[in-house]
Amino acid sequence: MFKGRKLLIATKHHKEKVISPILEKGLGVHCFVPENYDSDIFGTFSGEVERKKSAFETVRAKCLAAMEQFDCDLGIASEGSFGSHPSIFFAQADDEFLIFIDKKNDLEIIVRELSLDTNFYGEEILNEEMLVDFASRVKFPTHAIILRSKPDDLTTIIKGITTTSKLEESYQHLMSVYGSAYAETDMRALHNPTRMGVIKIAAQKLLETIKTECPSCKMPGFSITDSKTGLPCSWCSTPTRSTLSFIYTCKKCSFSSEKMYPHQKITEEPGFCDSCNP
Repeated sequence: MFKGRKLLIATKHHKEKVISPILEKGLGVHCFVPENYDSDIFGTFSGEVERKKSAFETVRAKCLAAMEQFDCDLGIASEGSFGSHPSIFFAQADDEFLIFIDKKNDLEIIVRELSLDTNFYGEEILNEEMLVDFASRVKFPTHAIILRSKPDDLTTIIKGITTTSKLEESYQHLMSVYGSAYAETDMRALHNPTRMGVIKIAAQKLLETIKTECPSCKMPGFSITDSKTGLPCSWCSTPTRSTLSFIYTCKKCSFSSEKMYPHQKITEEPGFCDSCNP
């Protein structure tokens, strides 16, 4: 279905470095990145362009726009969000979406990778000692830094700082002009190897999903669409909030099936039981 076809990767931040090898080897496609494609029109992490839609809606719009602009019927795009983990308090997370669209076969496959592996952080910098400490904690210089006067100030934004001299020079400039400085991690993929690693994991997950065929119609993308809780406690047999099964659904023919005990265990530890450990 895909072998020998051109696959457009809608990116301007070098994501093809981790996506292309996985999909070219796994699907036999020929990946390319269009020249002069500006994905920043859908939003920027630094705030100059506000992302007006959800990550899911944005990644789909980003992919379809590029496919139409460059007249390609096979495309892929990614979109990331950063902030507090939805279920783990005080932890930051990288939430990546990858979408694969095949107009020729009327197929859309999307995967999500929610990862705790991120250096996402921002802090007001009061002196050079704080700047050095911040840089060390966010894995500088392999991971770039952004400096501005205040968290939401768009007046002067210095992006992609990867050298100590540029970091010190930019800090001194902001302090002399504005009297304040705010440092944050540059979350663009080409400046953030940790994020690039999460995108690579998501690309592998996408490949596995594409290669999973529907048992009924044999279309690719037979994937998890829901889950059921209720794995019984090993002590009291009370249903817990742990996953009992995954529901797989074909987006093409709507065939669905249920996979029991997806985490290879038929009971849950008492520590996760609301009855045994209220």
